[in-house]
Amino acid sequence: MIEMNVTDRTDTVHILRAPEGGTLMEVLQNADLVAGICGGAASCGTCHVYVEEDWLSVTGERTEDETYMLEALEEEVPVTHKSRLSCQIALTTALDGITLQIAPEA
Repeated sequence: MIEMNVTDRTDTVHILRAPEGGTLMEVLQNADLVAGICGGAASCGTCHVYVEEDWLSVTGERTEDETYMLEALEEEVPVTHKSRLSCQIALTTALDGITLQIAPEA
């Protein structure tokens, strides 16, 4: 099982566990922490998270669509170098122990 340390929008920390496969967004949806209304197409921004610095290299590079969506969100919520769309992060064993925070709603 992959363990994730997730801080929600009320600063409550959740320890989530999930098997490898799928995306980080799916785990966060199952815990009712993000909406993910586009179903993982990187076109809504409702699964925006801030990945802790030490984990950025493990999550991989942003996709082009993800970059465009995050740029569109900049007018509504803070977007930083730690911003990622959780729908674009594959859930692999390399993420075991990842720490992240759910971004404010747009």
